[in-house]
Amino acid sequence: MDNCREILQQGLQTLEIAYSEDQLEALLAFLSLMIKWNKAYNLTAIRDPEEMARLHLLDSLAIMPYLKGDRIADIGTGAGLPGIPLAIFFPDKQFTLLDSNAKKTRFVQQAALELKLNNVNVEHSRVERFKPHTLFSSVIMRAFAQLDKIISLTRHLYADDALLLAMKGQNYQQEIDLMSESCTMIPLTVPGVDAERVLISIEMKANG
Repeated sequence: MDNCREILQQGLQTLEIAYSEDQLEALLAFLSLMIKWNKAYNLTAIRDPEEMARLHLLDSLAIMPYLKGDRIADIGTGAGLPGIPLAIFFPDKQFTLLDSNAKKTRFVQQAALELKLNNVNVEHSRVERFKPHTLFSSVIMRAFAQLDKIISLTRHLYADDALLLAMKGQNYQQEIDLMSESCTMIPLTVPGVDAERVLISIEMKANG
């Protein structure tokens, strides 16, 4: 894991993210849990620990500057991405991590428990059936669905003046063309990752 530690240290510095030793250790502990559980739970197709550090952890943290407010929902969280890494760095924000796959939510629940992340709530549900007690200031997702479908499925989750933040790879322009809402495209540079990454930010109103 020494190489992964170095990748994370250099990546955090490149992203200009201040971090404590405890936060770095938490990221490495989360990475170890993903590697361990991946063998049985098939959490991610990426198996190489160094690639996981870049493509999962640093990729998740690249959106840190763009979060809005203190209540964040991570839709289709999968293995807890980007929610768990963000929760490590924002202990004062409340994160709800939602996924319809029971194996994955079981892993995320265990990871939050072992990492002592008291600011993480895990929900096993389809997004359209999820009824939160309190609405969210930011709703985030990685590779969850097409943008027009995302907007349709998540309309009931937003507090007023909230943000939808969708992380996308290449070929996102066609998705933008299919939706009526205006958006801001924010290029993301992830250290050690050559593939094109973009964060699509859409301002949302409560109840659509």
